[in-house]
Amino acid sequence: MEVVEKVTRIAERVAASEGMEIVEVEWKGGGNNRILRIFIDKPGGISHADCETVSHQVGAILDVEDVIPVHYTLEVSSPGLDRKLLKPADYQRFLGKKAKVKLRNPIEGRSHFVGRLAELVDEQVGLDVEGGGRVRFPLAEVASARLVVEF
Repeated sequence: MEVVEKVTRIAERVAASEGMEIVEVEWKGGGNNRILRIFIDKPGGISHADCETVSHQVGAILDVEDVIPVHYTLEVSSPGLDRKLLKPADYQRFLGKKAKVKLRNPIEGRSHFVGRLAELVDEQVGLDVEGGGRVRFPLAEVASARLVVEF
């Protein structure tokens, strides 16, 4: 089993017990510069204490179970205001919010869109595009998507 899968399972157990969710787990770098990043969230947002709690609990389990037998740095943080949209639930949760979406294959001659998340129906995303109109595309066609920070 891959490192990310093992860590995700452990982190999800810890996060659930603390009323949080795991947004994403990243395993980056090589040699002695490996970084394990865990992004957490909860309604109302994440505090520094939340990150510390998850870091200590997940770190202890990883050490005891010797999940990662090489040197690494563990980072736990919130996904930020410009968070990635990774799961169908993310699209549903942030309906009405502005997002930047890159598609695997062009639709209407374009593969990059910015607009408001308008709908998620049967794995189809509806995006009200800046400048007018709505574009619809399968969730499976999304190469990357993230919220756009608005003030």
